[in-house]
Amino acid sequence: MWKFLLKIAIIRYSFVIFIFTGENMIKVIAPMAGITDSNFALKVIPYGFDVFTLGGYNTDYKTVTAGEKILKRGRSEFIIPLEELYSYIENEINIIKNRHPEIKISVNLRATSPDSIIAISKINNLDIIEINAHCRQKEFLDIGCGQNMLNDLNNLNDFVSEVVKKVKSNQKVSVKVRANVKNVDNLIVAKEIENSGADYIHIDAMKPGVPNADFNLIKEISNETDIFIIGNNSIIDIESGKRMIDAGASGISIARALIDGKLNFDISKI
Repeated sequence: MWKFLLKIAIIRYSFVIFIFTGENMIKVIAPMAGITDSNFALKVIPYGFDVFTLGGYNTDYKTVTAGEKILKRGRSEFIIPLEELYSYIENEINIIKNRHPEIKISVNLRATSPDSIIAISKINNLDIIEINAHCRQKEFLDIGCGQNMLNDLNNLNDFVSEVVKKVKSNQKVSVKVRANVKNVDNLIVAKEIENSGADYIHIDAMKPGVPNADFNLIKEISNETDIFIIGNNSIIDIESGKRMIDAGASGISIARALIDGKLNFDISKI
């Protein structure tokens, strides 16, 4: 219903574009393995972001082992001993919040079961728990992690639902997914995530062979669900950010355009 009202509002009063969504448009710093830590946060938050995503972090033995293999072949990773992970993330959050108490902190987490994610959710000042159903490295796929979670919708629903049930009442749950994975129906995945009770779906709207994000997919999911969409992929300037919002995303996230710790456009104009 709110999307119907929203369309009327857009037509008549463009200045109330987000009034019926229940939450304002948000601008998110997306997770980048081995990069998005507190030091990086303090460099980029002043560009005008609302949410900073730490991680992704590996939260159990299988994901840590996979991460170590990936690191050995030259890809960046956060390798934190499991016994230190809770205190490490807690400290990272505190460093950021001490400088930017207004910022929301999300933590992107890889896991083979909900339990280790639920344990991390107990950290104070953690605002958003993000389940990683996105990574495509073979080491993660081999253990049923990352985007491989999209191939088993029953398991995905059970996994997300369990996290939603166990997090603190003031926390939100996000699921980051990769779009256009072979033999995966993007819309069905989005509906399953919505049905599981997640607050956000964070969509890497990549489409093989296409230089821009898959804006048609964002539009389809926006039209067919009521879940808050964070649109990600190829947001490199004001125009591409606006296109993501115009397609139906409720928020945007930026990664590669920030990889050097600098942003070359004004996100307040999106």
